Amino acid sequence: MELSRKNSAITSSLTLAIDAKAKKMKAQGMDVVGFGAGEPDFNTPAHVIEAAKEALEKGYTRYTPTSGISELKEAICCKLKQDNGLEYKPSQIIVSNGAKHSLFNAFEAILNPGDEVIIPSPYWLSYPEIVRIAGGIPVYLDTKEENDFKICIDDLRKAITANTKALIINSPNNPNGCVYRPDELEAIAQLAVEKQIFIVSDEIYEVLVYDGVKHVSIASLGPEIKDLTIVINGMSKAYAMTGWRIGYAAAREDVVNIMSNIQSHTTSNINSITQYASIAALRGPGDEIKTMVDEFDRRRRYMADKINSISGLSCRLPKGAFYVMMNINDIIGRSYKGRLITGSITFSDILLDTKMVAVVPGIAFGADNYVRLSYAVSMENIKNGLDRIEEFVNELDS
Repeated sequence: MELSRKNSAITSSLTLAIDAKAKKMKAQGMDVVGFGAGEPDFNTPAHVIEAAKEALEKGYTRYTPTSGISELKEAICCKLKQDNGLEYKPSQIIVSNGAKHSLFNAFEAILNPGDEVIIPSPYWLSYPEIVRIAGGIPVYLDTKEENDFKICIDDLRKAITANTKALIINSPNNPNGCVYRPDELEAIAQLAVEKQIFIVSDEIYEVLVYDGVKHVSIASLGPEIKDLTIVINGMSKAYAMTGWRIGYAAAREDVVNIMSNIQSHTTSNINSITQYASIAALRGPGDEIKTMVDEFDRRRRYMADKINSISGLSCRLPKGAFYVMMNINDIIGRSYKGRLITGSITFSDILLDTKMVAVVPGIAFGADNYVRLSYAVSMENIKNGLDRIEEFVNELDS
């Protein structure tokens, strides 16, 4: 009996696999330093937790409308207007089980079999699989480290075909930390309007920007590009609410209606208590966010400086999110006590086995000459882990 060919081809998440292996080693008593974390190491703000408790006490534990309660959708509209200069009605908002779920619904809503989606590489590893699940074809657009891993507009124009349906923009970016400037987004927007392709703008890391950089939503650059843009965001990164699983999308009504219909037959509404907690998060003070960003900034600078001081390794100083793409190109081809490093997977495996440091192989993001490190871990662990990486590199055979 043959199982689904389409879904049998879907790969598991390599970041989750690395994290699971590291956690298993820790459970066995090993002193593992994990750089794979894709979540803030801060607690959810107290006022958000209190709002969840209050919702429980009031009995807000029943089904809600599929696309989200009206109070939350109104709070999201206020947030988008205040922070991003975007005017949306509640009917243009859908609340889902995390930003990943919002992305899934979005591609299910816009794609037909054979439609192509351009994905800048390095990319978040779930993008290609979500596109495939929705019947689309991922088309990878290589970017260069010297350009901060951003799209070159001439390369983008060449990548667009008659089958191109959408382009993914992830700014601030996972895994490379790039943040697009307004002029760069304007060039992309003009091309998207000219070619009439959707922009799926993943803005989940928008508050995590540094060095005076400002996040700009491509949807804010005019009515024509707004009409073509599906804005994806959520509570996970900004409010340290990863486990609460709540994301949202803003788009034109016909797209949101299809997304809502899909969601009604897959998950129905999302967790009711989480929705009330999210209202408190969106309307509450931003003190915790500033504290978190300041601490990430401190860690970011230390990590980049330390990596660039290690012979054979290098990285760009990221402008957003909480990841560093560490270039291991000069390490590939060398050996550790007879074990040959052939790419990011063998580098990561040997490093974890010998120095008990977990990093994510860049091949998961379409960049085999890199590994990704998260600085959403304590400064103590960052220092300890990077010292071990330096020791590892120094022990490599020539």
